[in-house]
Amino acid sequence: RRPADTEIDWKAYMQEVEGFANGTLDYTQLKGDTGPLVYPAGFVYIFLGLYHATGRGSDIRLAQYLFAGLYLFNLLLVFRIYCRTNKVPPYVFFFMCCASYRIHSIFVLRLFNDPVAMAILFLAINLFLEERWSWGCLLFSLAVSVKMNILLFAPGLLFLLLQRFGLLGCIPKLCICALLQVVLGLPFLLVNPVGYLTRSFDLGRQFQFKWTVNWRFLPEEVFQNRVFHAALLLAHLAGLGLFALHRWHSSKENILTLLKDPAKRKPTSPRLTVNNILWQASCVWPLNASAWIVFILFSSNFLGVCCSRSLHYQFYVWYFHTLPYLLWCTPTTKLAHMPKVLLLGVIELCWNTYPSTVCSSLSLHICHGLILLQLWYGTAPTPVSHTPPLSRKSTAMSKKAQ
Repeated sequence: RRPADTEIDWKAYMQEVEGFANGTLDYTQLKGDTGPLVYPAGFVYIFLGLYHATGRGSDIRLAQYLFAGLYLFNLLLVFRIYCRTNKVPPYVFFFMCCASYRIHSIFVLRLFNDPVAMAILFLAINLFLEERWSWGCLLFSLAVSVKMNILLFAPGLLFLLLQRFGLLGCIPKLCICALLQVVLGLPFLLVNPVGYLTRSFDLGRQFQFKWTVNWRFLPEEVFQNRVFHAALLLAHLAGLGLFALHRWHSSKENILTLLKDPAKRKPTSPRLTVNNILWQASCVWPLNASAWIVFILFSSNFLGVCCSRSLHYQFYVWYFHTLPYLLWCTPTTKLAHMPKVLLLGVIELCWNTYPSTVCSSLSLHICHGLILLQLWYGTAPTPVSHTPPLSRKSTAMSKKAQ
């Protein structure tokens, strides 16, 4: 039997797109039982297709089958990314597939739009790893048009585009992202442009305290305070700046060299291509280029999650499939595997505590902090001797001379 609250968000989604199906193009008039429509236009088109496929949203069982297929497709995309990076031990995939009740609920039971956005995002990352940057940017923008949380990956993507193409070279890629947003939102922009932009990209939206997973230990008046929100934004920007300067930027040159054409940079700033192995010039933390791309994108998103004004239960899917990589991308000894598995378990427990408690929200922040510390210190550049190793022949001659 279906739990009583399973249909709440699905029915609201169907009510929101039903207005568009009936010809309403004023975005401020699209609403459901849970309130006004607050997602960009891509959400409307995708869920309009589901609206028609499920008999105006009445066949929830069929919708759950479709989302089960989406869940498997999403896992396939994530596994392909992890295989390219070759950083995570195979046994961790068991936890990703079988050990998260909350993720199964978000995908197959509750039918949220978050999994749709994340599946498109992982498809875009696969394209980035294949050097298909234009197609990847197109799908990245499509994911943003489903839910705005995908923008948490945007700082990392911008850094990668600058590193790969330089300032002039990345402008066409950014234009692809912007053009798709205009095309998808055009029917609504022509009718009420201000209404569409303020509803679909509302950065100042207030969240309800009763749903927060990460800030339950704070008083509600602090949680709703704009000064607190501004402090989180500053912490987010500071974290991105520190990682961009000291962890993402591998060259000893000034970070402003990223604005140059890659062909005009010094040889010490290697060109970011997936077909070549990228070794850090002054780091004992070598990564292949696929792993480097994934590290920048996943850490960019994780910094945003850590500084989010509120995390609701469906938001777990924003970073669940990235956690194993963030934990195992740094050098790991055999004895260090169990603490990392324990961290995954505690995070899962925090997200399965309903309603959230002071203990669960504090524990979640502690886990996030430990992961951040590992990413910072585990990827710290250290002096490395650049003396080329002796060949076997020269070593043998040296021994013979002795």
